[in-house]
Amino acid sequence: MPTHASACPLDCPDACSLDVTVEDGRVRKIAGNTRNPITDGYICAKVSHFEQHMYCPERLLSPAVRAGRKGEGRFAPVSWDEALERVSQKLLEVRERSGGEAILPFYYGGSNGMFTQEGADVRLFRRLGASRLLRTVCAAPTGRAAMGLYGKMAGVAFPDYVHARLIVVWGANPSASGIHLVPYIQEAQRRGAKLVVVDPRRTQLARRADLHLALRPGTDLPLALATLRWLFENGRADDDFLADHATGAQELRRRAAEWTPRRAAAESGVPADQIECLARLYADTTPALIRCGWGQERSRNGGAATAAVLALPAVAGKFGVRGGGYTLSQSAVWGLNAEAAIAEPAPATRAVNMNHLGEALQGRDGGRVDLLFVYNCNPLQTMPAQEKVRAGLCRDDLFTVVFDAVLTDTARYADVVLPATTFLEHAEMSRGYGSLILFRTEPVAAPVGQARSNYDVFAELCRRTGVARPGDPQTPDELASAWFTERDGDGRIRRELQAGAAAAPECGTAPVQFVDVFPNTPNRKVHLCPEELDAEAPGGLYHYLPDPATTAAPLALISPASGKTISSTFGQLIRRQVPIEIHPDDAAARGIRDGDAVRVYNSLGEVRCRARVTDEVRPGVASLPKGLWSQHTLNGATANALVPDTLSDLGGGACFNDARVQVAAVES
Repeated sequence: MPTHASACPLDCPDACSLDVTVEDGRVRKIAGNTRNPITDGYICAKVSHFEQHMYCPERLLSPAVRAGRKGEGRFAPVSWDEALERVSQKLLEVRERSGGEAILPFYYGGSNGMFTQEGADVRLFRRLGASRLLRTVCAAPTGRAAMGLYGKMAGVAFPDYVHARLIVVWGANPSASGIHLVPYIQEAQRRGAKLVVVDPRRTQLARRADLHLALRPGTDLPLALATLRWLFENGRADDDFLADHATGAQELRRRAAEWTPRRAAAESGVPADQIECLARLYADTTPALIRCGWGQERSRNGGAATAAVLALPAVAGKFGVRGGGYTLSQSAVWGLNAEAAIAEPAPATRAVNMNHLGEALQGRDGGRVDLLFVYNCNPLQTMPAQEKVRAGLCRDDLFTVVFDAVLTDTARYADVVLPATTFLEHAEMSRGYGSLILFRTEPVAAPVGQARSNYDVFAELCRRTGVARPGDPQTPDELASAWFTERDGDGRIRRELQAGAAAAPECGTAPVQFVDVFPNTPNRKVHLCPEELDAEAPGGLYHYLPDPATTAAPLALISPASGKTISSTFGQLIRRQVPIEIHPDDAAARGIRDGDAVRVYNSLGEVRCRARVTDEVRPGVASLPKGLWSQHTLNGATANALVPDTLSDLGGGACFNDARVQVAAVES
């Protein structure tokens, strides 16, 4: 059976290179290869069984129209021509009747790569005058913080972790999402490095850590500020580095001054001596490296928390050596110009924050949505305030299109479903945001049923609605050429990709911060208190907003990534129900035993599921993974039913970890 090279574009830092065995157009086996030296032939179990996703019973095989009540998931097959004509006419009808802003495209991109959005899709909706979607459910607060402080400077490459003598993993769990960092951390430990993990749960890495700081969710900011205060007050700040390479150091010192270890301990639940231990260990060790993740951004203080964590290597002077500094996301190193492929400037139409989908669908934001077009996303199971979203999707006067590879929970509410190809069935471009690597791949398997690619379908909708123009980039080759026009002047990246090789960014695959790369700020300095962030954050940057817990809802509910799904992708393959994890002390206080049916509730809704009593979560915290589908709980609701649609301090991000709940045993 022939084997074809490919690469994984799913929402993971690693961008695994793949060997795909195909027989008669059907995928038989998926394994890793060594084209990406970071992944080096090893891939996660999610993707090694990707053929189960491709050929599952939930796979959409043809276009279809609703044949029952919304939410039932009953559809009647139709031809592509009929489906596209119905959708295009509805787009034009809504624009004529209610204005273009009554059309809301809803997408995120966790299920596919670069060719499947930010091209003909955005062009279609811009030319129709549709509402603009603010895609802020993930990485918006961290992105704002990283841009404000460092201009999204390239971070430490994974292979250089072996040179670190101290690694701090803050707000990340690479064992579940981004597994290829783990061997480098383990090798660093074998060479004598210390490991610190900051996480409310005792993850696999936390079990191996020299120091595990099990903080309360949403309190990363006090913990980071207390560490900064200790550095300043104990003469361990690198004054020479700050004078030469930073602005705002004295203002940061002033704002951190109130956060003594004792006060931070009272707020975070981390003992004061452990906070001082972290600060002393960080000050004393070089090279020291922070792997900053996205867990700390999922709260009301998420942007400021990330900024405080990213300020640590500047204040302590940890840059300039291999294995020292920080890693966040590497996405910005490519500098691709997506706007060039869209060929249409962004209109000044209404902007809808995706975290407020439920509000928008119910007209509570001052506008209206008559047509919702969902692709590359499963919003019913991934957006906050799930019951608001569900109520909106149930509207009889809302026309919903869902373009996906499988029948998601969101698709069950659609008026028209369109079957999409997966990344092995169409041409794709994949970039790592941990691995510094870029792949261009071709389809290796026949599309299942009548599935079509995003770029083909949206190009056709442009033609049918009359907004297509001569010269619009449409094909993968045309999209890629437009993207690289500005940043790839000599054509190196394009030539490498066309030759089937993996491409590296201009900074190379192992940059040393403040040696090979510098902040992408106007003065090439770290801005520790940037004015734009200070103006955006309520109360100013680094201002702490208190815990939203109440007597009625005292437990913090977190929804971390799992090892089974990528956001909600692959959720349909999990046939069992998933329990909520609760600490033995909290379980005993409520008369809950392991395996009991429980009701998890607050003013927004309730989830009924089984309990798993475990000390892997700290007291006061309950954990139910993100990305679950309705089949995974007793009542069909998931953690998102309990998550408020409030926004983070920076970037308008989601506050998943601000969910506060009560848990009670119920009869099963």
